[in-house]
Amino acid sequence: MKLPVIKHLISFIEENDEDYLLETIDTLEALTEIPSLKDEELDVLGELISNLYGAVEVNKMIKEGTSKKEALNAFMERVLGSIDQ
Repeated sequence: MKLPVIKHLISFIEENDEDYLLETIDTLEALTEIPSLKDEELDVLGELISNLYGAVEVNKMIKEGTSKKEALNAFMERVLGSIDQ
């Protein structure tokens, strides 16, 4: 996951709507089912999907009253913590 991408997606949600991201996730997940995709292509789709889900999670924290900066930091700490385990 890349923090700059998630920040950009949060800005997109603020200007538009989270539903766009959810629909994009559905579309990208459907694309992963194409049997002829190469591993590299699946990796790219997976990275995009991860960043989109990350932005949705951060947006959820922001809706619950956490500041944008705190929500981004908390999310990245959670991600890094899960990698270390």
